[in-house]
Amino acid sequence: MKSLWNNLDARKLGKGLLSQRVYSSRLLGANANLVLHGGGNTSVKVSEKDFFGNLSEILYVKGSGHDLASITKDGFSPCRMNELLQLAQMDSLTDSEMVAQCSAAMLDVQAPRPSIEALVHAVIPRRFVDHTHADAVVAITNTPNAKDKIREIYGDRVLVVPYVMPGFELAKAVRRILDGADLDRVEGMILMNHGVFTFHDDVRKSYELMIKLATQAERYIKANLPKRKKPAGAGGRLKEDLPAISILRRCVAEHRGVPVYACIDQSKEAIAFSRLKNIDSIARSGPLTPDHVIRTKRIPALIGSDVERSVSVFANRYTRYFNNFSNGDLAMLDPAPRWAIWPGYGVVSFGATLKETGIVADIARHTLISIGHAEQALGGWKPLPASKLFDIEYWELEQAKLKASAAHHFAHLGKVAIVSGSAAGIGFACAKALAEDGAAVVGLDLNPDIVSQMEEIGAKGMVVNLTDEGQVVAAVEETIRKFGGLDIVVSNAGIFTAGAYLQDMDQSNWDKSIAVNLTSHQVLLKHSIPYVKQGLDGSIVLVGSRNVNAPGAGAASYSCAKAGLTQLCRVAALELAPFGVRCNIVHPDAVFDTKLWTPQALKRSAERYGITVEEYKTRNLLKAEIKSADVGAMVSAMAGKVFAKTTGAQVPVDGGNDRVI
Repeated sequence: MKSLWNNLDARKLGKGLLSQRVYSSRLLGANANLVLHGGGNTSVKVSEKDFFGNLSEILYVKGSGHDLASITKDGFSPCRMNELLQLAQMDSLTDSEMVAQCSAAMLDVQAPRPSIEALVHAVIPRRFVDHTHADAVVAITNTPNAKDKIREIYGDRVLVVPYVMPGFELAKAVRRILDGADLDRVEGMILMNHGVFTFHDDVRKSYELMIKLATQAERYIKANLPKRKKPAGAGGRLKEDLPAISILRRCVAEHRGVPVYACIDQSKEAIAFSRLKNIDSIARSGPLTPDHVIRTKRIPALIGSDVERSVSVFANRYTRYFNNFSNGDLAMLDPAPRWAIWPGYGVVSFGATLKETGIVADIARHTLISIGHAEQALGGWKPLPASKLFDIEYWELEQAKLKASAAHHFAHLGKVAIVSGSAAGIGFACAKALAEDGAAVVGLDLNPDIVSQMEEIGAKGMVVNLTDEGQVVAAVEETIRKFGGLDIVVSNAGIFTAGAYLQDMDQSNWDKSIAVNLTSHQVLLKHSIPYVKQGLDGSIVLVGSRNVNAPGAGAASYSCAKAGLTQLCRVAALELAPFGVRCNIVHPDAVFDTKLWTPQALKRSAERYGITVEEYKTRNLLKAEIKSADVGAMVSAMAGKVFAKTTGAQVPVDGGNDRVI
């Protein structure tokens, strides 16, 4: 690990102490081997005038919920040092009292709530204090004879603090150790099973002491690793079982009570880790640091040949774990795993949002690397006992963090959707509506613009020729790899072939329409259905046309293909109902905000009827203009709870057509 300090960059944020604090905090937060997803905290002590002009000693400490990687001045909580030190001197203090009194000590009531480590920062008599969960250091503290190893690495240059609960108890323990220490000879503190503190009156020196201590731990691990060309357990053919991943995701979602995503890590480190000989005992041990337990639970699930049983075993063990340590006043959290070890396949992470899934995946990756190092170089993995981890998992202050970051409810949150023909028009509107309602969307289209179009709405685009079965199969499988399953299919791909009467129609006109407007939908359904059956509230929505019920002369190739698509919907509804999967079709009409309808084409059509363009666009019973977004909103609704008990339905979005009615 190297120092990233740059004087020029530091000066850009300003010369003040808090500006310096912001700069070095971001350096720490940018290093995932030091800080992960909101972990760690920093502070600076300054002299400032309060509202009345009185000079006071103030501790600016990272506000709860803020991330060091992106923190600004507003992310720090200003607290009166005098009051914090008085709190730290008390014989006893409950968690709620500590939080309330730390908040009461703030100069600015609009600032974020102070970190739960505020008292620890206050009792350390140095201007700048840094706290991280450096992987290498924490890994060493989670091994047999950890204290001996710490002494071997650092000698008497660090203070060692036995594990205690964060907050008031930790502040008391730190204060006792500091009372008899010569801080001029100390470079930092190692909190067993928890993390590292460094401190100095110079911001750069405090930061670089952190880098130094972490680097020494990394070198110690590297020196003790066996000399191998590849990690233990590596090698062999990479396994893949996409149907099993889909089942695994569904089972986890059922135990959690909400839809989840499943992200599989098949990196060489993850595969090697999953193949360790003692993986069963490792899977029952514990996390890298107690802070992770609220994100990942205490342990991962271990997946065997029976995926459903493996998840049930985890849930039953979690329930026993809760019953063993609960005081009777707590409500059990859901018993679903947050990550899983799948021997030979890799590591799978689960989350109700893509952000949560990514956080869990990052933590799992750092954990498995650290455990691998401990097993190979440090004599084994020995984290905190279950009872202490339970105290953190159900600690009211940690639970408050999760509640504060809880996701808002969206109709399709946690669900995965494929939308074909989504580079523009109705398809894009459907993808956008589903994404806005929380779904992870994969858009398929022959147009290369699909990639950038989907990026605009936070979705993934794939260039796919939907008349090529191989490409369709690859797209569906890639969706499963990325998100773990498939719940919603919106089959929208279509073209309007040039109008021609039957006796004059070129045969290629008919063949092309059938291929795109009917067969491509059948192929997409064929390869999606096995996964949608394992999905969460599975739903298929086909995009038809008003022409099905009110065809026009000269449009046989288009109208007949859409009629066949409607029949395909009815058959799919019959076949899939026993599996709880719905299939419905929407029939739009006169949707003019698409590339097909240029201003010139609209003007010509309106003139043909002797009316204005605006009158032409509202030629329906309701006199309403139908837009792509209207169809998208209807499709998203049809894929959700509003249509939970509807299948085989044909729903018009046409403003009312007298011929159809």
